[in-house]
Amino acid sequence: MTLVAGVDSSTQSCKVVVRDLETGELVRSGRAAHPDGTEVDPAAWWAALQEALGAAGELDDVDAISIAGQQHGMVVLDAEGRVIRDALLWNDTRSAQAARDLIDEVGAEEYAARVGVVPVASFTATKLRWLRDAEPANAARVAAVALPHDWLTWRLLGYGPADESELGPDLEALTTDRSDASGTAYWGAASGAYDLELFERALGRPGREAAGAGAAGASGDSGDASFVVLPRVLGPSEAAGRTSSGLLVGPGAGDNAGAALGLGAGEGDVVVSIGTSGTVFAVTDATIADASGTVAGFADASGLSLPLIATLNAARVLGSIAGLLSVDHDGLSSLALSAEPGAGGVVLVPYFEGERTPNLPDAKASIHGLTLASTTPANLARAAIEGMLCGLADGLDAVRAAGVRERRILLIGGAAQNPAVAQVAAQVFDAPIEVPAPGEYVADGGAVQAAWALTGTRPAWTVDTAAALPVDTRPTIRAQYAAARP
Repeated sequence: MTLVAGVDSSTQSCKVVVRDLETGELVRSGRAAHPDGTEVDPAAWWAALQEALGAAGELDDVDAISIAGQQHGMVVLDAEGRVIRDALLWNDTRSAQAARDLIDEVGAEEYAARVGVVPVASFTATKLRWLRDAEPANAARVAAVALPHDWLTWRLLGYGPADESELGPDLEALTTDRSDASGTAYWGAASGAYDLELFERALGRPGREAAGAGAAGASGDSGDASFVVLPRVLGPSEAAGRTSSGLLVGPGAGDNAGAALGLGAGEGDVVVSIGTSGTVFAVTDATIADASGTVAGFADASGLSLPLIATLNAARVLGSIAGLLSVDHDGLSSLALSAEPGAGGVVLVPYFEGERTPNLPDAKASIHGLTLASTTPANLARAAIEGMLCGLADGLDAVRAAGVRERRILLIGGAAQNPAVAQVAAQVFDAPIEVPAPGEYVADGGAVQAAWALTGTRPAWTVDTAAALPVDTRPTIRAQYAAARP
């Protein structure tokens, strides 16, 4: 039996799956927690990866591995390969003003045309501008900029600070993939290249793409310390390298692109993922350039496009309201299902952490429509689920407006298994819904990548369906939400 492994290094945890190359059957898995917060020392991710690999039985009998991870996070390295400061994660909104500054300087239409996205606080470019403005001494030390999965891949291959790694700080060995690179706001899916002028505008320092392991000083300005190294962008099945033990390491991916691979999503599939963040994305061969910034024109991990909208407030909304009502998630579901669609007129606009879609980083959550009769635990529970899903349904409308036509919605993420979430989704989204069986689809996408890099052929593993729900649209739900949102 040939085994391949996939990793999901997400905001909250690190998950590892080991699968049979031929059948895709899950052989074993492991998990470890990540620390809370919107800025994290990447060393915690490395420690969690080691713990999760140990829980998954290590890699001695595994032939290939690939790491998918949370997008946009800013990992800045000095010339010795040391992390300069804690990584700013996608959900850190301190760079909201930096995003506005970049748009003012370049223009939203120009950004969309050049790199397929318009800057928001989540994207790496805005975090680099924030670093330039808020921490100029740290910005001056930056020798390389990586994303979370890039840095973990580099460490797994044996690179890092000289006293922590076998191969040392070879920054030229940094790699990424097109899906994660497209979330920086300085790499374009349409061009397939870094926009180095936009990178320099963000950090205030010139950048260049890594030349490859061992290539420092080999070409042009490779040895010029004034240039910041950006990871070399790999193709969908291109290996990042091998470890000293011979383990093949795949290119890795952003988490949403990894999930699309793990699900086997293709043209006509729209994925709605409800995790720490909420996302709506589709696999398409069309290039997206939305100057409004609503739809990000990301790349996927197979060579196509992945138009995406993201919301900052997803599963944590349900956890917050469940805590307020002193119930667990099952209790929240039962309460919500006991209320009528529309929650008696109660509407929760769930902008607890600001919001990315719409771009309102300083917004707060609000409750509308309360009367003495409607103020019940059941209505509040249902309003939480309806509000969260209405925000995602607005995102689906935006993806459709960008030209995507869906035949089905794949509802994934931990919250998708909540019976009330699935039922309300069928009432909010006006498209057939399939809920895949519970699984670690981002990590599975990493395993697909590992198999692809190992064999040269993308595997077609079967994904089981846990539930299929026909369209059951209740227009009142979205009408109420539209009237209440900013």
